[in-house]
Amino acid sequence: MARYSSHRLKLLVLKEMFEKLTDEQNGVELKQIIEYLAKKGIPAERKSIYSDIALLRDFGMDIITEKGTKTTYKLVSREFQLPELKLLVDSVSSSKFITRKKSLDLISKLEKLTSKYEARELRRQVYVEKRVKTMNESIYYNVDSIHTAIAKNKKLNFKYFEYDRERKKVFRRKGETYSVSPLALIYSDENYYLTAFCDRRSMIVNYRVDRMSGVSLSNEDRISNDETSNFDPAIHQKSQFSMFAGDVQNVKIEFDNSLSTLVIDRFGSDVFIYPEGDEHFIISIDIEVSPAFFGWIFMLGDKAKILEPKSLSDEFLNAISAVAKSYVETK
Repeated sequence: MARYSSHRLKLLVLKEMFEKLTDEQNGVELKQIIEYLAKKGIPAERKSIYSDIALLRDFGMDIITEKGTKTTYKLVSREFQLPELKLLVDSVSSSKFITRKKSLDLISKLEKLTSKYEARELRRQVYVEKRVKTMNESIYYNVDSIHTAIAKNKKLNFKYFEYDRERKKVFRRKGETYSVSPLALIYSDENYYLTAFCDRRSMIVNYRVDRMSGVSLSNEDRISNDETSNFDPAIHQKSQFSMFAGDVQNVKIEFDNSLSTLVIDRFGSDVFIYPEGDEHFIISIDIEVSPAFFGWIFMLGDKAKILEPKSLSDEFLNAISAVAKSYVETK
């Protein structure tokens, strides 16, 4: 029995060695394998190592023998290939909602999924320190609580805050606890949002997950009504700009042809485009009108124009005039 346990340990150590010290570009010689095992207190002979490598291959490890001046052994494929890990590392390092500390922690864990040589290559592409990152370390627990509340059909309780100019938390409603019925967790514009039915306002509202504090599950079940039953996260996100809620209106917008890719990126490939002459096209779409929507239209300059409803076009013009007036008054 002791011999069997010792052999299992030996196989585990060999597995660890191949994962840590070898990849497509780097292999180990038999002598190095014996030395590695010896450092772990495991004696080994050449003949036994050959059979152990064969067992690891039978187990599914893609270990190849490369013959040349020196015969080497290497693990050439893994659960994650280097380009996939680079993609994940870049996503973690660039994600605004992950704190600097957690970003470095996650990247360190990803490095363990490859050899020490490829881990160095991953480290070269990490740029975390100067990126804009959330300051809320509890965001990961918030996300977990939201998923749990939705799965268990429970309301969610939390406090909601903003930062003042001294970077101190200022709680909304004087620190009163929010009680909402969670519907979905949505990632938009580099932030996570909880979309929930707010009991107090009797409407669907978005909350920044990194602005939530003291998140806990309620004993109460979520509210169920026509609005929550018909909720579609994809439609909800498409109709909003920067997750700002507003009154839903069917808006007709004229765009310059040069903006066709931008429009499809924003509203999806299923948006219906009506040609308007040789240089423009028109779309008609349901939008939750908000300051963020006006900001998006303004960003496009004279290449986008709100046609209908006329009342919305007038409202946009008044908003532009108010901004222009504030600049004139400061001169």
